[in-house]
Amino acid sequence: MRNETKSKTKRGGLIAGALAAGVAGLAFSGGVVTNTVPVFAQPVQIEAPAQNFGFADVVEKVSPAVVSVRVTQDISPTVSSGRDMASPFDNLPEDHPLRRFFDMPGQNGMPDGMRPRRQPRQAMGQGSGFFISDDGYLVTNNHVVGDGSKYTVVMDDGTEYDARLIGTDKRTDLALLKVDSDDSKFTYVEFGDDDAVRIGDWVVAVGNPFGLGGSVTAGIVSARGRDIGAGPYDDFLQIDAAVNRGNSGGPAFGLDGKVIGVNTAIFSPSGGNVGIAFAIPASVAKDVIASLREDGNVERGWLGVQIAAVTEDIAEAVGLSDDKGAIVTLPDNETPASKAGIATGDVITAVDGQTVDGPRELARKIGNYKPNTEVDITVWRDGEAEDISVQLGNLASLDEASSAEESSNRKVPVNPSSLSGYGLTLVPSEDGKGVVVTDVEPDSSAADKGVEAGDVIVTVNGKDVSDQKDVEAAIKDASKNGRKAALFQLKNGDQNRFVALPIDKG
Repeated sequence: MRNETKSKTKRGGLIAGALAAGVAGLAFSGGVVTNTVPVFAQPVQIEAPAQNFGFADVVEKVSPAVVSVRVTQDISPTVSSGRDMASPFDNLPEDHPLRRFFDMPGQNGMPDGMRPRRQPRQAMGQGSGFFISDDGYLVTNNHVVGDGSKYTVVMDDGTEYDARLIGTDKRTDLALLKVDSDDSKFTYVEFGDDDAVRIGDWVVAVGNPFGLGGSVTAGIVSARGRDIGAGPYDDFLQIDAAVNRGNSGGPAFGLDGKVIGVNTAIFSPSGGNVGIAFAIPASVAKDVIASLREDGNVERGWLGVQIAAVTEDIAEAVGLSDDKGAIVTLPDNETPASKAGIATGDVITAVDGQTVDGPRELARKIGNYKPNTEVDITVWRDGEAEDISVQLGNLASLDEASSAEESSNRKVPVNPSSLSGYGLTLVPSEDGKGVVVTDVEPDSSAADKGVEAGDVIVTVNGKDVSDQKDVEAAIKDASKNGRKAALFQLKNGDQNRFVALPIDKG
């Protein structure tokens, strides 16, 4: 019994010793004591700022510079009778049997035979804006001023001024108004540095939501560089401050009281605030407004190409190491690009040595240059980089109307043939330029890439094709050069695009 107790005590001593060693960070190995304290990754630790601040100081300073903008628009005239719209019978011939029903004596209190007159009507729109100078220049959105015929600026204290339109820029949705008042000096704000703004920074929006002028909301910057499909220069700040209809054209302030963005759009299934709003960055607005103030318009450089993103497949097909740049799907006729020799299938990778990540960045870089500026465009062509000097045109002179002919009525010749391994049925085009896709197998790689019946294969890996043999030969050459995919240039109507299809090794 004594021995058993002794044994238990000994075991207990070993356990206690082991625990003590673990606590002390010591271990025993061959009689040598070593320090083996385990090292663990530390969790994120941030010293929280004091939460005793508010936005009142900022709002008090900036609010006098923010205004409501009322816009009067002339709209199409309507019939001034009891009918709200013109009747489809208004243009009936005088001897038409139905005419008597619409020319009844005394109709609407009018003398016999007198038709209802059409009266011009006016509609009223509203938005927000803010002064950028003490002599009355103020910023708002292009879509706020619209086709306005009269502009009224309502101050924070209710004072009203007439304003005139200096200029607009549809591509960035900005507009500049001017209040002429010899007796007043206006409180104004300045643009800040949106490049220094970080996701999570506070933002204060002041504006005229739903006609409630002088409304203030606060939130944070949720994201940068948002593309919302508004145009080629999309680069919006996303904010979660409550922004609603009527806030358009109003400022989004940082806590230093400087404008970091111009509120321009919201994402909302309901039409009201859901916490997703978009603001034009101050860096963009500042340059555009400066141009409008100088001469009433914005001049941008123009390259004259249709472009698309470089996907991973396209990069592999043309031999690029990464999927960056913008592939030229079609250089427009008689444009700076076509005159300089930029061709379909070229991948634009840099402008004046500055790397181009994608189509939007290329559009912004080119737009930042003045017309007639000489720039070096770096293109990837035939497996190597090449610099091409281009004198940019003026985007304002671009005629956006397309003169391309529709090809939807193209007649398809007989005897279609199948392109083995791709699920495509092809026929030569009627004009001998390209090969027409007449059918696409649903489960094929071509279908996965969006190839459709009616598409015309114009080139394969930069080589013109006029029949299936040309297509097969181009694919074979790409395979010999170690390519894993072949680059198909497809045209449908006036749309041109590139699709990389994996090369069938069978």
